Amino acid sequence: MRPYSRRKFLGTAALGAAALAATPRSGAGGSGQAAPAPKTGGKFKLKYAPSLGMFEQSAGKNPVDQIKFIADQGFRAIFDNGLMGRPPQEQEAIARELGRLGLDLGPFVAYADFQVKSFVTRDSAVRQMLEGRLRTAVECAKRTGAKQTLVVPGRYDERLEWDYQTANVVENLKWAAGIADPAGLVIVIEPLNPHDHPGLFLTKMPQAYQICRAVGSPACKIVEDIYHQQITEGNIIPNIDGCWDEIAAFHCGDTPGRKEPGTGELNYRMIFKHLQAKKYVGVICMEHGKSRSGLEGEKAVIEAYRACDNF
Repeated sequence: MRPYSRRKFLGTAALGAAALAATPRSGAGGSGQAAPAPKTGGKFKLKYAPSLGMFEQSAGKNPVDQIKFIADQGFRAIFDNGLMGRPPQEQEAIARELGRLGLDLGPFVAYADFQVKSFVTRDSAVRQMLEGRLRTAVECAKRTGAKQTLVVPGRYDERLEWDYQTANVVENLKWAAGIADPAGLVIVIEPLNPHDHPGLFLTKMPQAYQICRAVGSPACKIVEDIYHQQITEGNIIPNIDGCWDEIAAFHCGDTPGRKEPGTGELNYRMIFKHLQAKKYVGVICMEHGKSRSGLEGEKAVIEAYRACDNF
């Protein structure tokens, strides 16, 4: 197994979850030495958060090595939608490395079933299922230090008046916040565009804002996915301002294509500059693909964020 080079970004081979737990700070080959990485341009102004897996060509499959690489590029956070599904030892190893390097951790997914009419119902069986997911999310947050977990309210019900569904979503989120809040965990709800994900209840920022205001809990906020909202309604900066008090985190990706900034129609440099001016200190999850494959694609992502962060 080869350590990645400062010049060529060569990846390490994968290590298993047991090896992660035993040597949480190991580099290539589990040597106990941090694998080197190129440092380019210093720390980013905002907390752009690559996902685990985004830089596998540069850092290998071991999440701890990926975190080292991410920090060495100047990023100040990561996110991992699948964090809750990782073995506990792996979650703990990730948390230790984040703590060692001083990186934040963005929202992980607690519940995102796009086929089930869940939060829009009063179904006791659905609530029992959701409780199990939320209890698991709380345990994951305890192990990892995560502060936010993402929930998608599911599909709408064609046979039920919309206002009843809204009321049900509000009541279910009040109940869910009652589980999350004592653990210091914030539920973030995400509006998704109806072109990529038809049939979902939550699609727009004003709708999410209305729901969070009605829930009235600090444990229920919004994750603003700029990619989705550009498709659904545009008006990105005014919607950010209108929902500001209820936004806890961001996702980003350009459109069309859902690749890194600069590959589509969005002016991310101005959006990020606006967030900086509003003194935003939270995480911006880089929830997108790469416009190019291999190492060149990974370098292009880093360069794209350097360009956007130049304000």
